[in-house]
Amino acid sequence: MSTLLEKHIVELLHERNEKAISLLYEHYGDTLFGVAFKVVRDSELAQDVLQESFVKIWKKSDSYDSSKAKLFTWLFRITRNTAIDKLRSVNTKSDKEIQIDVSDVYNLGVESIRPEFMDVKENLEKIEHKYHVVLDALFFQGMTQQEASDELNIPLGTIKSRLKIGLRELKKIYGNSMVLLPLLNLIS
Repeated sequence: MSTLLEKHIVELLHERNEKAISLLYEHYGDTLFGVAFKVVRDSELAQDVLQESFVKIWKKSDSYDSSKAKLFTWLFRITRNTAIDKLRSVNTKSDKEIQIDVSDVYNLGVESIRPEFMDVKENLEKIEHKYHVVLDALFFQGMTQQEASDELNIPLGTIKSRLKIGLRELKKIYGNSMVLLPLLNLIS
C-alpha cells in the first residue's frame, strides 16, 4: 500500500470519517481475515473476529500514533489480540458448559437458600468502586470478562485482577461462608 493512501486512511480515521473503515476493509480485510483465521482456525469465527476488530479499530482510531507503529502493524495487533481473546472465550465456554442432566445446579431447594446471603448486591457497595463495577458487570449484568473489558474500557487482565480482589473483599465481609466458595473456585 502506498504511504500516501495510508496517510489518507489515518487522516480519515482521526476525523472519524466512516470512509476510513471501508478503505481499511478494501485494502486490509483479506489479510486481517488471514491473521484471524490463523489463530482461530475456523472461517465463521474468523469473520466474527474480523468484524469485532474493525469495531475496535473504529473505537480506538484516535489512539493510533504513526510514530509508534505502521498502520498495518497496529491493525495486525488489534486483530491478533481479538482473535486470541475470541479463542479463549470459545474454549472457556465449551470447557464450562453445564450438563443439565448431571448437574445439581437446578436441584437447589428452598432450604439451600440462606437469607444472610441475599444481600450480596448491597454488600458490593461496601467494597471499592473499581471492584464493585467489575463484579456487578460479571455477576449481575451477565457479561463475560471480555464483554466487561470492552464495555468498561478496562484491559482484560485488569478485569481479571479486579475480579479476584473484589471477591476477596466480599469474602472479608462474609467470612468463610459457603456462598463465595464456588465463585472463588472459578478464579483459582
